[in-house]
Amino acid sequence: MTEQNTTDTGQGFGTRAVHAGQDLDEVFGAVVPPIHLSSTYAPTRVGELRRGYDYGRGTNPTRDALQAQLAALEAGADENGAPKATALTFASGLAAETALIMGAAEPGVTIVMGNDVYGGSYRLISTVLAKWGVKHAVVDMGDEQKVADAVAAAQAQGPVLVWLETPSNPMMTVSDIAAIARVAHDAGCLLVVDNTFATPYLQTPFDFGADVIVHSTTKYIGGHSDVIGGAVVIKDPAVAEAVKFQQFAAGAVNGPWDAYLTTRGLKTLGVRMDRHQANAGEIARWLQEQPGVDRVLYPGLPDHPGHELAAAQMRGFGGMVSVQLAGGAAQARRVAESTRLFQLAESLGGIESLMNYPAEMTHASVAGTELAVPDNLLRLSVGIEDVEDLKADLDAALRAR
Repeated sequence: MTEQNTTDTGQGFGTRAVHAGQDLDEVFGAVVPPIHLSSTYAPTRVGELRRGYDYGRGTNPTRDALQAQLAALEAGADENGAPKATALTFASGLAAETALIMGAAEPGVTIVMGNDVYGGSYRLISTVLAKWGVKHAVVDMGDEQKVADAVAAAQAQGPVLVWLETPSNPMMTVSDIAAIARVAHDAGCLLVVDNTFATPYLQTPFDFGADVIVHSTTKYIGGHSDVIGGAVVIKDPAVAEAVKFQQFAAGAVNGPWDAYLTTRGLKTLGVRMDRHQANAGEIARWLQEQPGVDRVLYPGLPDHPGHELAAAQMRGFGGMVSVQLAGGAAQARRVAESTRLFQLAESLGGIESLMNYPAEMTHASVAGTELAVPDNLLRLSVGIEDVEDLKADLDAALRAR
């Protein structure tokens, strides 16, 4: 396992999660910064803004606090506490990805992505943005040479952006961030890493050469299934400014209440992830012993093909487990519809356990493509409940007829 990341000030993850961006209220001394709901701000005089605030689409103190907090967790902070990267937050993960592509890429760009990328990202790139000239190439991100070949072929047609998701959703594939970063940089391309599954608590892609990190903050960062959001974190100031312009000009920002809820969730991310992954590891090992289970996909299992790589570039194996059932689609649907604690629902990363049938839910949009998900697969977002209760719930569902 990689060691817990610290900053130039020596502060660990938990300290930054609680304190980064959370300046003491100068007026009343409130320990928790207030939620700034105002849509507009009065200048001291024409052309002289108060602390840079003008209009809520462009800047908002509550959103700024979240952005500073997230940047400090992904990139660390200098000796003065300033984040070493720029974080920008949005109304959803896909809104963040759209702003990133529009700001950081060029017209006619080809996005080289994994063959098990999140279905929503694939739909955005292959369908929504395709009519605006955005192209894509799908490749096995576990094969460095295939990635290099795909990048070279795409560059013959124009600019390229490399897009990596690790661990992937829902196949739990672990890819070598450093290796893909070398391929991208050798070709003069940016590497984007989707860090939603791992979170900055368990994986910091900047340490391995990533240029941009994307998140659906709806998931583990928010952590309570009560707020939608997304974020990008960017090392290069020029790229950050280009995406920041998209944030302002296109306006897909998260509101102050959503920013506050996300900040509150982010403060407890480390504590929650410890429980999530402890439960997930036990559930994964237990599932391997159950009749009717064909395959368990969890990087923490020694027989997972990406186990050693995950141990090298992550600080833990996360709270997501996928399982393939011997009884095929019929059994998968039956189990998904028979649990009581594992709620059948979209999304993941909340404190409550959720179960998803990707073939007809989160990844229905990639059916019939090479990104199609096996129809005997269930995705488990393992919550923080008592693990024995979760095992009993799954046991009853696996026995259901």
